[in-house]
Amino acid sequence: MEPVLAVFSAECARFTEILAELTDDELGRPTDCPPWNVRDLIAHTRTGVGRLTDMLAAPAPPRAEVDAAGYFGAAKFTAEVDADRIAGGQREALTVDRAALATEFDHAWRATEAAIAAAPPDRVVRTRHGDAMRLGEFLRTRVVEVGVHGLDVAAALDRPPWLTPPAAVVIAELLTGGRPTPAGLGWDRLTLIRKATGRAALTASERAAIDAAGFRWLAFGR
Repeated sequence: MEPVLAVFSAECARFTEILAELTDDELGRPTDCPPWNVRDLIAHTRTGVGRLTDMLAAPAPPRAEVDAAGYFGAAKFTAEVDADRIAGGQREALTVDRAALATEFDHAWRATEAAIAAAPPDRVVRTRHGDAMRLGEFLRTRVVEVGVHGLDVAAALDRPPWLTPPAAVVIAELLTGGRPTPAGLGWDRLTLIRKATGRAALTASERAAIDAAGFRWLAFGR
């Protein structure tokens, strides 16, 4: 789990640096995760990186039931769940002003880092969806959370993506189940992540190559 924790911490630290630079105008920009603007999306991401503190404070389930891939199941993205997630991000955005945004995000991920460091490596946690997961597996989903939404924020701000290479490895391996992409696609990890998560559209030739290879990746909502 330690390597994944290091990846999580590095990605969150980079995200925090970006937040400290943002203006009110930038926070109000729309994102490709409608109806969220940049501020809403940051608030949602802050909640996501901070979830483990409460999860680790709760009693441990007796055994793990799903892994990181299973966490991103279709049932997690019903209309009702999505509506709750959208509203939650918007509510959270109203609670923090611009000056405190980076500080609050930094506090959230560092509290998570400390809670993980104090927990046994084989600890099992229960997610807000009711899933029982090993701590290390849930931490992989947090790398996805901060990494992929970092891409969304970068796109909204018209900035180059700041996704760290180690985070790209964790996300790509989760999306593909560790399988290599069809050789003819020629994608780097960033392109794979964008295509697999719907941040970039597939061309007709790319779709044909994927279908011909019988390649499937993990799909999940925004």
